[in-house]
Amino acid sequence: MARLKNKVAIVTGAGRGIGRAIARCFAGEGASVAVVSRTEKNIRTTVDEITAAGGAAIGIPCDVTVEEQIGEAMKQVIDAYGTVDILVNNAMDISTNMGSVLDASTDNIIDQVRGGPIAHMLFMRACYPYMKGRGGRIINFASSVGLIGQPGYVPYAVAKEGVRALTRIAAREWGKDNITVNNICPIAITDAFDSAIEETGWEPGDMFPVPRMGDVDKDIAPVALFLASDDSAYMTGYSLMADGGFMMDTAR
Repeated sequence: MARLKNKVAIVTGAGRGIGRAIARCFAGEGASVAVVSRTEKNIRTTVDEITAAGGAAIGIPCDVTVEEQIGEAMKQVIDAYGTVDILVNNAMDISTNMGSVLDASTDNIIDQVRGGPIAHMLFMRACYPYMKGRGGRIINFASSVGLIGQPGYVPYAVAKEGVRALTRIAAREWGKDNITVNNICPIAITDAFDSAIEETGWEPGDMFPVPRMGDVDKDIAPVALFLASDDSAYMTGYSLMADGGFMMDTAR
């Protein structure tokens, strides 16, 4: 359908999992995609998949916790495509996500905040001049972990709720500039989710009204496509719960 024809999209964390699925989906809908990730091998895999399917993509290595690398990534996008219309802030290192209220280290909390709301904000700021007045779309990734107060996840929950706060404020500040800013709170099978289940012993199987885990291609990427397209032009500041009904009324 080419719902994103002539659009330029940046997708962070696009080397695997949700980010990779979104990058492929956007390219399939006509967008030129900047595949941003820390791992060059994963970048190449995603770019090759897109180009093999007839799409347009460039790969950009970037550690989103390093401000200078965000600036360099933006320079490469603008050099290649001249502008940016869509930003998907998906990348986040969750290797330091665990810790209770009593034992979470301040360093781990700071690491999560640096890779979450701070990195998201820096990418948003960098994209703003190109999106202003042009129907820009920003899609951030938050989590139900902060909403429900999942025990043992203080660093991750604090960072992800910071992302939701950042999203709401930017939505109010930038609405007049014709830029929408929304969140997705997903539940889907990814490497990170598998690791979390293994670490915590959590058994999610019977917790969802839709009795299955989400699929990154079928269940998450289409939600991102909706938020990136003109179909969502009158929505901003929201958290869309792509989670099989897990949060339901709690998401209010």
